[in-house]
Amino acid sequence: MKYILVTGGVISGIGKGIIASSVGTILKSCGLRVTAIKIDPYINIDAGTFSPYEHGEVFVLDDGGEVDLDLGNYERFLDIRLTKDNNLTTGKIYQSVINKERRGDYLGKTVQVVPHITDAIQEWVMRQARVPVDDDGVEPQICVIELGGTVGDIESMPFIEAFRQFQFKVKRENFCNIHVSLVPQPSATGEQKTKPTQNSVRELRGLGLSPDLIMCRCSTPLENSVKEKISMFCHVEPEQVICVADVSSIYRVPLLLEDQGVVGYFCQRLDLPIETRPRKMLTKWKEMSDRSDRLLEQCSIALVGKYTKFTDSYASVIKALEHSALAISHKLEIKYIDSADLEPNTLTEEPVKYHEAWQKLCSADGILVPGGFGVRGTEGKIQAINWARKQKKPFLGVCLGMQLAVCEFARNMLGWEDANSTEFDPKSQHPVVIDMPEHNPGQMGGTMRLGKRRTIFKTTNSILRRLYGDVEYVDERHRHRFEVNPELKEHFEGKGFHFVGQDVEGERMEVIELDDHPYFVGVQYHPEFTSRPIKPSPPYFGLLLASAGKLQSYLHKGCHFKKALRTPIQKLN
Repeated sequence: MKYILVTGGVISGIGKGIIASSVGTILKSCGLRVTAIKIDPYINIDAGTFSPYEHGEVFVLDDGGEVDLDLGNYERFLDIRLTKDNNLTTGKIYQSVINKERRGDYLGKTVQVVPHITDAIQEWVMRQARVPVDDDGVEPQICVIELGGTVGDIESMPFIEAFRQFQFKVKRENFCNIHVSLVPQPSATGEQKTKPTQNSVRELRGLGLSPDLIMCRCSTPLENSVKEKISMFCHVEPEQVICVADVSSIYRVPLLLEDQGVVGYFCQRLDLPIETRPRKMLTKWKEMSDRSDRLLEQCSIALVGKYTKFTDSYASVIKALEHSALAISHKLEIKYIDSADLEPNTLTEEPVKYHEAWQKLCSADGILVPGGFGVRGTEGKIQAINWARKQKKPFLGVCLGMQLAVCEFARNMLGWEDANSTEFDPKSQHPVVIDMPEHNPGQMGGTMRLGKRRTIFKTTNSILRRLYGDVEYVDERHRHRFEVNPELKEHFEGKGFHFVGQDVEGERMEVIELDDHPYFVGVQYHPEFTSRPIKPSPPYFGLLLASAGKLQSYLHKGCHFKKALRTPIQKLN
């Protein structure tokens, strides 16, 4: 087993996740089996109770693990399936050590950070690195480990110390360290500054880890003199200083690393079993990047949510939209709308905001209402859904978005004016969305309906069923505490609002579709978590097709890309 540790310096959010994913991608494209672990130094057990404004979205895995969004990057780039133990937190480590101490596993010793916490970290990494992540069930050969935060943070010290010891335990030829640093370029001088990188590397080396590769994040390509200066002051060869400048698409990052000889370096440094002859590498990534750069037609989607000020809150949703837009050869424009701005209160308090929000909504080609929690902004989302239904605008509701579509239909088509979710109005006379019987209101963490669950299609003429390839069922990831009230189902069905997908027992409503509408779909699950760059998620793909006016043609041609979606550019190729 080979281990590649990715650390970061100067600032957090520098792009360690994308770089770790890209390193894994280029090694996987060489025929190696790759897994990934993300270490978060916070004391939370998992990411499940975070506000999206803290660390971005909460990503959900097949096994129900609520984890950091970087695991979403690993799954999308490497096309693998991870488990909750691939996300290691300080909370998990301390919990496991304290549980051992209570059982008496330490035989009366004083339990300390060194060696007990550091040993637990090393054991966790070695154990998890061997867990298969591909469908073939074969043990990985390489484990890419990303250490969150920045070097020098007080909370990441035990992890740095654990890896200082770990490099000797697994031997030098099986461990290497990539340090990601920032090379700022102040506008006053336009000169690239190396001092932050020098300080960051000095601190890392002072803690006992020497970087093998220094990956420099910068806005423009590194000048040779800057590269040589970093090489001289940071005790590495110039070839070990890699420039990761801003690029048009994150899919270009693996190509950028490959062009700078990263694979060759790993071959020699880690003694990898890769042939050095010229090989066709990363062709699909190159094609994808080239296609995304030369798209001409545009499609706009209004994303109506409550966390729109921080786009990482909807990272997987945005990626799923990008994958689908690329598949239909359209440039994607996302119009972020804070749902509270669509509400009548905003008209009286901040009329400019109100009119701008409605102008964005009305000018979009399609509307997406993603998942969320809490009452703020829900009435604005219901207004957006109402507009999409009446104006026959393509609409996709995900999780809370689907539940609010049910509320909107109940209020305006069934005449139940106070129809609501018990999450927002426990005293509603028409509780169309209720909390699930197994929901434990006393504890927040890990008590939702989480992870991969099966949805059975109850009808053969469903649009979504056809988009999935006319299958009888789909397995998708869930994350919710509330569900559509199954007792009221018949009232909706009689008015053309169909629950076309249900769970295995037929008790949970999973997919809704509306008659006489180009695309009005809601799903209780989160399809964005399983979207891939070359295999977009069908609900999002349907939204983009309908928004671009190509859905009927696609369905009519038997759901084949090439027949229905051929563009002038593809013909030229």
